[in-house]
Amino acid sequence: MLDQPLSPAPDVKDSSPIFGRADSRPVGWAVSRAPVPYPEAVAAMEARAEAIARGEAGELVWLLEHPPLYTAGVSAKRGDLIAPDRFPVFASGRGGQYTYHGPGQRVAYVMLDLTRRSRDVRAFVAALEAWVIGALADFNVEGQLRDGRVGVWVERKGPGWSREDKIAAIGVKLRRWVSFHGVSLNVEPDLDHFGGIVPCGVAEHGVTSLVDLGLPVTMDEADAALKASFERVFGAVIDAPLP
Repeated sequence: MLDQPLSPAPDVKDSSPIFGRADSRPVGWAVSRAPVPYPEAVAAMEARAEAIARGEAGELVWLLEHPPLYTAGVSAKRGDLIAPDRFPVFASGRGGQYTYHGPGQRVAYVMLDLTRRSRDVRAFVAALEAWVIGALADFNVEGQLRDGRVGVWVERKGPGWSREDKIAAIGVKLRRWVSFHGVSLNVEPDLDHFGGIVPCGVAEHGVTSLVDLGLPVTMDEADAALKASFERVFGAVIDAPLP
């Protein structure tokens, strides 16, 4: 499991994917239109990752939304769960601490075979960061990385004030060199729902979304930006059935 922040993100201006497959085989791309319960998603991910490791299934990126819930990564601290009765809380095998998932947040579960790419864990996490930063750039949002803080951040400024807010979280796990879990991008979630936890253990900074930044971005538009950026970083995708 991985939860270490890396900086800087790779340059993705080159036309060749920075973390592509040697054989250029496209990655399956599936989108769930209805909210998916967390336990069902985890079971499906684990089954797919095992099938990929056995050579019985192709790589897959699965985009979805969850009902409102909190998840605790392997580094979660009990004191960071401020409102334990507000939403269901699930233990998660991913890296990281507490995070929130809910409507308006695009979760992207990433099941990739690193044996077909590179068994370089740091490069993989950096590629995930570059993916999110590239998608944000499509909306003229500058996503940034910070030493000691996981995820992607935006710097906000006004007359006499400035702050840094988190717009995307990253938490993944590897098993037999196949990844699962992934990233979550705040498109238009209820930001008040993050108040029940200390998001990712960082109390001194806030949380934002594309809509909170004044950008009327729809989920479909966010998905299109994520797909385009993914292809620049990881290689081509192809529509695939849900896992």
